[in-house]
Amino acid sequence: MTSKDYSKVKKQLQNKPAKWAKYVKHNKPKARKFGKGVSRCEITGTSRGVIRKYGLSICRRTFRLNAKKVGFKKLD
Repeated sequence: MTSKDYSKVKKQLQNKPAKWAKYVKHNKPKARKFGKGVSRCEITGTSRGVIRKYGLSICRRTFRLNAKKVGFKKLD
């Protein structure tokens, strides 16, 4: 069994409810309260380069594409 093949582990542990509960408890993703993992782009879903100012919550790439639609204009 390889270390990344969790299907075999799941089959073995589902017959043992206490051990399965402990496995799930320690291997579920954490709920983030602060930091980069909290803010995500509403359109692309990326967490890199997110602009939260003015309640936008979109990444910089999406912002560049949709700036005029949102109401911003480019200054020369």
